[in-house]
Amino acid sequence: PTNFSPITNHVARFAAHLRQQGTAAQYFILLIITDVEITDLDQTRQAIVNTSKLRTPIIIVGVGEASFKAMEFLDEDSGVLKSVTGEPAAWDIVQFVPFQQFKNAPQEALSQMVLAEVPKQLVSYY
Repeated sequence: PTNFSPITNHVARFAAHLRQQGTAAQYFILLIITDVEITDLDQTRQAIVNTSKLRTPIIIVGVGEASFKAMEFLDEDSGVLKSVTGEPAAWDIVQFVPFQQFKNAPQEALSQMVLAEVPKQLVSYY
């Protein structure tokens, strides 16, 4: 199984701990590189909604030939991602990038897409 919720929750605990200390000296970005669809979509949705309160970006790069429909759903640029219970994400923190689209593109094109939302997220965090 490919589960994203455990690592998402783990990084969120680090971010929450620093927030409780009242320091903004560290900023976390979770980068996940995967070649398959996730198997814990509902748990991951909840983890992302919880993590969105901490404004901790999650970047998912899909490599290989998988469909990655769940990743596109988690990115949810056209609306607000919601947990299974209907709780909306506080911030849009997920960026999904399908590597296949950049296979023949210049290297900087992939980098630009992967990091596209980070500057705005970082500024809003601080």
